[in-house]
Amino acid sequence: MSTIRAELLVIGSGAGGAVTAALAAEAGRDVLIVEEGPWATPGDVEPFSMAEMMSRYRNHGLTAALGNPGISYAEGRCVGGSTEINSGLYRRLPEELRSVWASAYRIDEFDAPTLDKAAEEVESFLDITHLPGDPPPASAAIARGADALGWRSTEFARAFSYESDGHATKQTMARTYVPRAIAAGARLLADTRIDRLVVRDGRCRAATGIRTADGTNEKIRIEADDVFVCAGAVHTPFLLQRSGFRGGIGSGLRFHPTIKVAARFTIPMDHGDVPMHRVMEFGPHLTIGGSASRRAHVALALADAALPYDDALADWDNVAVYYAAIKGGNGRVVSLPGIGSPIVFYSMGDADMSRLARGTIHLGSTLFAAGATELYPSIVGGPILKDPDRLVDWWDAISRSRANVMTVHLTSTVRMGENTDLACADSFGRLHGTENIRVNDASLLPDAPGVNPQAAIMMLATRNIRAFLN
Repeated sequence: MSTIRAELLVIGSGAGGAVTAALAAEAGRDVLIVEEGPWATPGDVEPFSMAEMMSRYRNHGLTAALGNPGISYAEGRCVGGSTEINSGLYRRLPEELRSVWASAYRIDEFDAPTLDKAAEEVESFLDITHLPGDPPPASAAIARGADALGWRSTEFARAFSYESDGHATKQTMARTYVPRAIAAGARLLADTRIDRLVVRDGRCRAATGIRTADGTNEKIRIEADDVFVCAGAVHTPFLLQRSGFRGGIGSGLRFHPTIKVAARFTIPMDHGDVPMHRVMEFGPHLTIGGSASRRAHVALALADAALPYDDALADWDNVAVYYAAIKGGNGRVVSLPGIGSPIVFYSMGDADMSRLARGTIHLGSTLFAAGATELYPSIVGGPILKDPDRLVDWWDAISRSRANVMTVHLTSTVRMGENTDLACADSFGRLHGTENIRVNDASLLPDAPGVNPQAAIMMLATRNIRAFLN
């Protein structure tokens, strides 16, 4: 077994871990980043492609939460985490949620000016911007449909840099904060899985795990003064549970349950990116937006209805995929003896299913108003619609047995705050009852934010590591 020494150990290199490591290293700390997945060179595979799914997704994208209905979800597993596979859309935490969370969970220094300062630091470094020109057809359709219905829509900013010729580069963690950390002296161990924290008298004495290199597995032991667990809302609580922590850790999991609809238009749609526009009329509890629409994504979305779709697939250039996502349901992450992977459970109540059905009908209304001629929902048995007057047919069709539900946003399994009846970590991520174990990722968010969570994660990570360093 190899023993490695560091002043500060960061487990995970996604939106939370990369920010934590970079700012700590720049403050002169001896930082070691440990990432379970491999180093994946940004730009070496096509975004949203099968090659990306095979090389950067956990379980090649085939992961699901057990429940009725079951919900498939996606996580990144590489240096940079899920920032390497997501759309790069960036939306600050809604003010109404900030206020509610601060009060209910008694979160210190969670006021708007403090959070704005942290968000501005992130945005300045990543060059968060809106699209420099007109939106592509798939995104413009959302805005056009919302306008026709009198609903509020907006273009989300993105973590993209734009060159003078319009070429866009997604600012993932492997392009930004991870190199920034390494430039400041941080060390990075990829292909290294931490299995357990060795804890005694409220302190983490070491982290143990396996490093895979050249086809061999080597046991490692890492000793550090402080440990930041940033492995995501599923694997952070899984590691903590394996290390002996319980007391609510892993419960309170939140998703944005999502149903997709493939929409066929009379004009070609773009397929290289994810639409930037969102319908916010019903937010934060319901959001309507666009998804990846490569040919394979279109085929999968069309097939979800389990009805004939050959004609639409032959015309796939005119098809784009959209979604309706809600804030709803709750789940938990469980570590079972002898099983090396987390078990994830998620339940949705009747009110959640009703909200999801209503959201899907609103999505259909938006797409028909935008000029769609045919809609294929992610509902077994359809129905496939060509007439907006038949959207009501989806209401009863969206049932637990027929709805194909998915998500990419996972949060809230180690919630933060001084209200120990609800929170597992303090206002800045330190686990209650410990001295040197901190969480700094999506697990800390008290609830699903109703928008893409990357902005909230990076804001919190910046705030928390700055407080730690001070």
